Parts: sequence; C-alpha cells; structure tokens
Amino acid sequence: MSRVSETPATAFLKARGVLYTVHTYDYVEHGGTAVSSSALGVDEHHVVKTLVFEDDQRAPIVILMHGDRKVSTKELARQIGVKRVAPCSPENALRHSGYQVGGCSPFGLRKPLPVYMEQSIAALPKVYINGGRRGYLLGMAPDDIVRAVSPKWVNVALAE
Repeated sequence: MSRVSETPATAFLKARGVLYTVHTYDYVEHGGTAVSSSALGVDEHHVVKTLVFEDDQRAPIVILMHGDRKVSTKELARQIGVKRVAPCSPENALRHSGYQVGGCSPFGLRKPLPVYMEQSIAALPKVYINGGRRGYLLGMAPDDIVRAVSPKWVNVALAE
C-alpha cells in the first residue's frame, strides 16, 4: 500500500498523542458508510459519520453518528437548545470545516466548532472515523475521540 500523506486531521491527532490505525478504501460518490464498512469488513454501526449541520442562526455544528443511523434533527435541536438544525450544503460544510463532504473529520477543523457525539458510540470498543480525505478512515477507541475533541453527548439516533 502506498503511503498516504498527512491530513489536518492526522496532524491534529499526532500533536495530541492520539493513537490510530489507517484504513483506506476506494471512495464511491454517494456510497456512504455502507461502502466503507463493506470495503473494510467491519459492521457499519462501528463506522462513525462526521456531519456538519447549521442551527437556526446558521451557526455550524458537527455531529458524530453511527454509520447505520440517521440524526433526528428535531431531537438534536431540542437537546442543544435551538429552534431547528439542518444539514449544511456541501459548500458550507467545506467552508466551515475545511473538508469535502465524504471526507469530513472532527479533527483539525478549519475553525473550532461545537462537536456533538451520539452517546452510544462510547460503548463500542473501536470505531472507524474519517481521517480528512475521501476513502481514508482512522480506527481508534471512542475514548480517544472524546479526549481529542471533547464532544457534548446527545441521544439523537434514528434507524436508517
């Protein structure tokens, strides 16, 4: 396998001493976590999506969610104390995070953003989360995500 160059996400993690494993796969446009989990041979529930949303004031937030679940936007808005939240356009997600949709990571964001994490992710022994590039996941313990980005806990998962 060829060496993958460092991303802002991996630089961020290395600077904090966070250990991770690198997992690459052939990215498929609109393939989502079904493609990455299948390529890596892992349960889709263990692949964590990094989603960029905006609240009713157009302030960006990041939500970390299981690959096989959707975000209840109504419940997320209620839990974080805003009127509503909605996914960002791909252009706004890039502007806020510094990452393309499909390659967005909660690590090494362009600017500090609030990060929310589905609480049940913490119960998993290992997860696979985007490393800042399409087709590039990092394997790590959920505790390391918590240590790196100090997310606020939410319970907003809906079955796909």
